[in-house]
Amino acid sequence: MAASWDGSYDPGSQSDDSHHFERLHIEPLYDAFVCPLTKQVMRDPVTLENGQTFEREAIEKWFKECRESGRKLVCPLTLKELKSTDLNPSIALRNTIEEWTTRNEATLDMAFRSLNMNSSENDVLLSLKFIQHICQKSRSNKHLVRNADLIPMIVDMLKSSSRKVRCRALETLLVVVEEDEDNKAILAEGDTVRTIVKFLSHEQSKEREEAVSLLYELSKSEAVCEKIGSINGAILILVGMTSSKSENILTVEKADKTLENLEKFENNVRQMAENGRLQPLLTQILEGTPETKQSMAAYLGELVLNNDVKVYVARTVGESLINLMKSGSMQSREAALKALNQISSYEASSKVLIEAGILPPLVKDLFTVGANLLPMRLKEVSATILSNVVNSGYDVDSIPIGPDHQTLVSEDNVHNLLHLISNTGPPIECELLQVLVGLTSSPTTALNVVAAIKSSGATISLVQFIEVPQHYLRMACIKLLQNLSPYMGQELADALRGTVGQLSSLIRVISENTGISEEQAAAAGLLAELPERDLGLTRQMLDEGAFQLIISRVVKIRQGEIRGTRFVTPVLEGLVRVLARVTFVLSEEPDAVALCREYNLAALFIELLQSNGLDNVQMVSATALENLSQESKNLTRLPELPPPRVCASIFPCFSKQAVITGLCRVHQGTCSLKESFCLLEGQAVHKLVALLEHNNAKAEAIKPILDVLLEKQTENLRRRAIWVVERLLRTEDIAYEVSGDQNVSTALVDAFHHADHRTRQIAERALKHVDKIPNFSGIFQNM
Repeated sequence: MAASWDGSYDPGSQSDDSHHFERLHIEPLYDAFVCPLTKQVMRDPVTLENGQTFEREAIEKWFKECRESGRKLVCPLTLKELKSTDLNPSIALRNTIEEWTTRNEATLDMAFRSLNMNSSENDVLLSLKFIQHICQKSRSNKHLVRNADLIPMIVDMLKSSSRKVRCRALETLLVVVEEDEDNKAILAEGDTVRTIVKFLSHEQSKEREEAVSLLYELSKSEAVCEKIGSINGAILILVGMTSSKSENILTVEKADKTLENLEKFENNVRQMAENGRLQPLLTQILEGTPETKQSMAAYLGELVLNNDVKVYVARTVGESLINLMKSGSMQSREAALKALNQISSYEASSKVLIEAGILPPLVKDLFTVGANLLPMRLKEVSATILSNVVNSGYDVDSIPIGPDHQTLVSEDNVHNLLHLISNTGPPIECELLQVLVGLTSSPTTALNVVAAIKSSGATISLVQFIEVPQHYLRMACIKLLQNLSPYMGQELADALRGTVGQLSSLIRVISENTGISEEQAAAAGLLAELPERDLGLTRQMLDEGAFQLIISRVVKIRQGEIRGTRFVTPVLEGLVRVLARVTFVLSEEPDAVALCREYNLAALFIELLQSNGLDNVQMVSATALENLSQESKNLTRLPELPPPRVCASIFPCFSKQAVITGLCRVHQGTCSLKESFCLLEGQAVHKLVALLEHNNAKAEAIKPILDVLLEKQTENLRRRAIWVVERLLRTEDIAYEVSGDQNVSTALVDAFHHADHRTRQIAERALKHVDKIPNFSGIFQNM
């Protein structure tokens, strides 16, 4: 067979092949041979009265459609009315076409016979090269290739075991279908496109490059675009190629242009977005019809986006989605809300949405009643978005959302939020509680929320959420109450003390043996902020066995039985603060003394002094030990002296005072750490001194402690800050450094004038350290 071509021809040669095929003459296709209706070479040409020639079957179909639709019988080319529908056979033309076809088919027959798996590689390559040659020589020859049924045979060569044959087949198909819609349609039949897509997985090969080029040409046809997109993995691979750093740059460009052509179909756009090529979808949201915008926004809401992409999407279509949410149909509003919910779940993208104007319409949707009322399922989405944007850290108090420059933390709006929380279902209640969590996380907005809660009398209704069965709702409530506790600790203590079950629920959350959770950290933090000298609350906690559970939890954390997460430290700090409150009521509550003795709390707090790196735990433990130590004088057993003898009572000068050994040098009685909380007996003094003399720890801790002192958030915090500052100022270097800070001096003077008696005494000592009050005792000693 090779000899029938030319035995001397090398199909792999890079030389010009045109001279080789000159003797294999293919006659060009003449326009007169082609039917104007079918665009195919005619087999039975007929002529109308006006001289126009058509394929008989095609023109008869045209006349039938005219009659069935009631239209006038006209020529499909000139559109002029025909007096007669008589069809005159064009015998001469038909004979000419038949002769032309016979001559060309004889030439093509050689290629036809060589395109099979039994032919040699050389014959197949030569046949494919010949087909390329004739198609490149004349576009009309592509029609001949099609009519000769050569396209399916070329496709079969894609299954050849020879890489050269497969590459040449892909190359040939590209030439055959280029700028020929009919050939593209034939190639799109069956599984051919799927086969071409499979070649894309051949990493960095010639086949891969040829397949991309062929797909790009096919994608110029809308009908084939849909076919390519329907093949599983096609768009995924193409998207991957466009982002490849190692791919041939021309291949990358072809893949990119192919995807651009595929964008004509929404389903393809969705697949691209799913596989990381988002811009087409975003463009549809920006420029598409209302229906397209709705469809694309809905799909965007279903995608899983990484955080960087969320920011990009927010910047690109955030404003468009907000407009759709404000003014679209209910279906469009739903689609926009779901997309915005997805985007707003990252802090940085939430801030972009706030700047794009999302807050006013969002709040309006939540609070509006009447004709434009959102169904509750969409209000839940709105509440989620609001929670996301409020918890992004943006200063929402700077965004006006109503008349008279109202903001989200204006009293009326907080009242509206509280009203919704009390009158909706658990999912939306949870999101709105999270909104309040966000608003109370910042000191600038927390005070407004606190004022609105107090004015609306909502404290008790908020506290009641502690007992709800839904875990997510309970956790949101506890986090909110924790944020509120520094500002309204007494109100929360009163609410917890006045209602049966809620305090127990909090303790149950803390004591759950499920590791350490964010909810437990919030519950411990909430209880820690409640007034430590509230005797009624402490008494109730004693009655309910709360302290025993907390002691067990602290011990397990210290012993490493409970390991955990980033919440270990806040949980331990909170629990130690809650446990320390029992030491503030020792003089009024015998059960508190009994508890401290039974569980040897003095020893536990001494152990906690050694919690390196946990400054708050150490500070609270030191305070608790101070309280315990102050009670030692009341608990120490004083020795019973023997009664004096008769002579001694008459002549006391002759008597000797009884000497009792083993007494505490401080309390002059029988002491122990467990029973009388004697720190000397517990060898705690040197540990406290070592803690205070830890210069590195003091240097690291002094700034946040001074910040607390200056902020004066609560009386409890101020008292503790002054206690620590006084001890820090005992170090000369620190006292010298702080003495120049007028703010610290002012805070200490304020405490000296207005705090409770104990705090005033500590403030006085602190002022002496910085030479604001003379140390009279030292002066008197020198006189």
